[in-house]
Amino acid sequence: MIKHIVMWTLKPEANGRSAADNAAEMKARLEGLNGKIPGLKHLEVGVNVFAATPECHAALYSEFGSRADLDVYVAHPLHQECVAFIKQVVASRSVLDYEL
Repeated sequence: MIKHIVMWTLKPEANGRSAADNAAEMKARLEGLNGKIPGLKHLEVGVNVFAATPECHAALYSEFGSRADLDVYVAHPLHQECVAFIKQVVASRSVLDYEL
């Protein structure tokens, strides 16, 4: 099992919207991928972050059956649509992948 975790710091404002509004949009778009990408077992996004070091405004937690499944997710067109939006609103990003 592969665990894929991403943490983002958002720009205070982007696309004419606040960081909170953009975080909510990220959450909706990303969680909308559940059941649509082969190998994606679970994906959730937290936007009510109350403690993080370093600071972040949103965090993604997802599970995949294998590294190959993670690769399919990363390249999938639906995921790439999310990435295009996220790149517009994010100031920084950290990623952690591990295998059980």
